[in-house]
Amino acid sequence: MKFFQRGGAADFLLVCLGNYGAKYENTRHNIGFMAADLLARRENLKITRLRFRALTDTWVVGGKKVLVMKPQTYMNLSGEAVGEAARFYKIPPERVIVISDDVSLPVGKLRVRASGSAGGHNGLKNIIAHLSTDAFPRIKVGVGAPPHPDYDMADWVIGTFSTQERKLIDDALTRALGAAECIATGSVTEAMNRFNGN
Repeated sequence: MKFFQRGGAADFLLVCLGNYGAKYENTRHNIGFMAADLLARRENLKITRLRFRALTDTWVVGGKKVLVMKPQTYMNLSGEAVGEAARFYKIPPERVIVISDDVSLPVGKLRVRASGSAGGHNGLKNIIAHLSTDAFPRIKVGVGAPPHPDYDMADWVIGTFSTQERKLIDDALTRALGAAECIATGSVTEAMNRFNGN
C-alpha cells in the first residue's frame, strides 16, 4: 500500500474509536466516540456523513483539514475504515491520529505516543494491520483496570463510569482533543510534552 503521497481534501485523520449502538454508549470502550461527540458539540460539527464505513465530518483547525471519523465497523475491524480513508486521501500514517481507551492507565490519565504496539487493544491492532505499520500517533485515555484479576475484561470495557469517574473522563476528553489539535497544528512531541500524565 502506498501512503506517502499527500493530496486530497484532508490533511489528517482523527479516528475516534468505539462501537455503534445504544448498548455501547458512554462505556469505557467508547472513549473515542465520546471524544468525537464532545468535539461535535464544541465545534458545531455534524459527524453524520457515512463515508469509508465511518460517520465523518471535517474539522478545520489551524488551517489544517482534519477528517473526524467514528468507524461503524465495530471496534475489532476499525482498520478497514481507517485504511480506506487513508488510501483515498493519500494520508501517511504519521497523520493518522487515533483516540482510544486504555485499561492499563488510571481513569482520566492520558498517554500520547507517536507509535507503538496495540497493547492488547483490538481496534489499534486492526488499524496497525491495515496501515501496515504501528507508526501513527495515538492518544490513549485511561479507563482503569478491572477491580480484580478474575473480572471479565469484555464486561469491564462495556461497563459505564461512576459519577466520580465521569468527571475525570470529561476532563480527559477535553485534554485528548487538545492533544489532537496540538498534533495537527504542531507535532506529536509537543503534544506528548504538554498532555502526557494527569
